[in-house]
Amino acid sequence: MRSAGRNTPGKTGTCGGRGAYFIAALAGLLAAVPAGAQARFDLLLKGGHVIDPKNGIDRVLDLGIKDGRIAAIEASLDAASATRTLDVSGLYVTPGLVDLHVHVFSTALVPDAWAGDNSVRPDELSFRTGVTTMVDAGSSGYRNFEQFRATVIGRSRTRVLAMINVAGYGMMTDLVEQDTHDMLPDRIAALAKKHHDVVVGVKSAHYQKPDWTSVDRALEAGRLAGIPIMVDFGYFLPERPYWKLVTERLRPGDISTHMFRGPVPWVDENGKLYGYLQEARRRGVKFDVGHGGGSFVMRNAAPTIQQGFYPDSISTDLHTGSMNGAMMDMPTLMSKLMAAGMPLKEAVLRSTWNPAQMIRRSELGHLSAGAVADVAAWSLQKGAFWFRDGEGGRISGRERLLCELTLRAGRVVWDWNSRSGVDYHKLGPTYGVRTRVDHIVRPPR
Repeated sequence: MRSAGRNTPGKTGTCGGRGAYFIAALAGLLAAVPAGAQARFDLLLKGGHVIDPKNGIDRVLDLGIKDGRIAAIEASLDAASATRTLDVSGLYVTPGLVDLHVHVFSTALVPDAWAGDNSVRPDELSFRTGVTTMVDAGSSGYRNFEQFRATVIGRSRTRVLAMINVAGYGMMTDLVEQDTHDMLPDRIAALAKKHHDVVVGVKSAHYQKPDWTSVDRALEAGRLAGIPIMVDFGYFLPERPYWKLVTERLRPGDISTHMFRGPVPWVDENGKLYGYLQEARRRGVKFDVGHGGGSFVMRNAAPTIQQGFYPDSISTDLHTGSMNGAMMDMPTLMSKLMAAGMPLKEAVLRSTWNPAQMIRRSELGHLSAGAVADVAAWSLQKGAFWFRDGEGGRISGRERLLCELTLRAGRVVWDWNSRSGVDYHKLGPTYGVRTRVDHIVRPPR
């Protein structure tokens, strides 16, 4: 995939000068390769338990990285072949997470709007939670997407992709999303094709009227652009029941988000899963969590998971409300679903390779040789934990994921336990002093 503008993890900006002296000071200490030898790896992650669902990997392996890509994944790689080695024994190592549903149009300056003050700047929460790819779910429409791309997508170290809202101005207000006169499939498709390197879908959301116009216009735009659509059903009305959306309207590959919202009928009076859900899955419709601030109730999620109907993708519906509420972040959400009965390996699959396939970005979400080195390492904490849903219900669990290390294109971008650090005693008496810039001027005795 081509890079999106300046969306490059290696950029240093104004911090480059401050970091240069530290890198130089560490070079001799961290280099394990003999002088004159060519390092096989720039970075080696050693001793971690790798879970890579795409490749069927679930065991302890070493991971070698070169030039920002996965170079090798083997049972034992020699530390002497790497410029730098990080010990990740005791941790789980996975592909960087792909969060399929976020809101990060943080520069629109609109109060109380997802395309505005409710959005989160991507780099503020992504890396510390193991997320390396975010998909903005319709914050912008065809009228303001290019502003979003210039001010957010092209300026973030996080890889940011986007779904275009069927409404012309996106999620500025609920009123905008009811304006069917500005739901123009041809304009949306033209924009999607122009920005095909970052646009991965069309979004219908928050529609309040009893007809199917918002969904149908999104479907037409998706057909013209050759991309899937995602539907946040918004208001559940008798004139357009949810089961018709997933069994009659959506196409194979289209996505129903907020799958565990309160009004979605999941189980009958005997607690048994409704048959229409399996029918929709057989048709190829995809189900996404999209927890959000109030779009997830455990009374729907727990029995569904316990009967083996797992989400196709785990996503946060990240915004300022959900990140400070019961949802919190991807690791918390994954742990919540694990408390409901989902195995760790399944949670990883639905947070990496599955969403990558759903947005047709097969180069993401796995640790194959040659893939971009987006990697996360996790500790699995043991204890007594509680997890809330969006409406105050809670469930207990014995495990909770904590992201300890994140790599974006082979570079360490989050290091909770300072594995990439060096004992300061070994750095010498002048580390932290910029060569030819700073001078230590000592006071007279």
